[in-house]
Amino acid sequence: MSAELPEHVRRNREEWDRAALDWVARGRDLWGAEEPVWGVWRVPEAQVGMLAGDVAGTDAIELGCGTGYVSAWLARRGARPVGIDNSQAQLATARRLQEEFGIDFELLHGNAEQVPYPDASFDFAISEYGASIWCDPYAWIPEAARLLRPRGRLVFLVNSSLAMLCAPDEEGAPLSERLLRPYFGMHRFEWHDDDAVEFHLPHGELIALLRSSGFEIEELVEPRPPDGSTNVYHPNDALEWAQKWPCEEVWKVRRR
Repeated sequence: MSAELPEHVRRNREEWDRAALDWVARGRDLWGAEEPVWGVWRVPEAQVGMLAGDVAGTDAIELGCGTGYVSAWLARRGARPVGIDNSQAQLATARRLQEEFGIDFELLHGNAEQVPYPDASFDFAISEYGASIWCDPYAWIPEAARLLRPRGRLVFLVNSSLAMLCAPDEEGAPLSERLLRPYFGMHRFEWHDDDAVEFHLPHGELIALLRSSGFEIEELVEPRPPDGSTNVYHPNDALEWAQKWPCEEVWKVRRR
């Protein structure tokens, strides 16, 4: 079956199955967090508002759930989450953590660009560095719109466009204070030392895509890490950079 997947989906599946053990401890830590924290700098929910509003009683889907901690946060708030992920190994970790923390929700192995649910199945969709960067936005964003009911919300967190322009080709290398690549034409990113494939769009193209997919844009949040923040994923990224320029973006949109 994997041979039938789009090339980038297959490559990302292989990469995340290989790397899954590296994320077990981080996943357990976030499952146990009393309050949600977001992104590479673990910015508090109070500053970001990814889960703003009452999610109790809603049908929710996490697109690219990884170890499942976001879905666990949703379940604790009374939502009925479903988590879909491209990696069986990541989902195996999520299932172990479900048992460990006593929180149960549906987990699906699949491609978030083609979710096996009917139209208008959910009230809320969310992605934190899941489908939001590992899937082609020209596929996953229209799919998210299909899955949402009218007035349903989509919230997703990604690397900022500026960070992508300043990111060296070597994954995990410090962000530059000068532009290293063109802004126009941003879409697919591949790194010299990583077989995975990422996707990032310029703001104008992303806004046009969201609107053409049936979304209204409600807010763009550019989190500024608090003093003393530590980047738990890429230690080489200096806090000084992220406090001067946006390192991440949170997009909040609503289905028309």
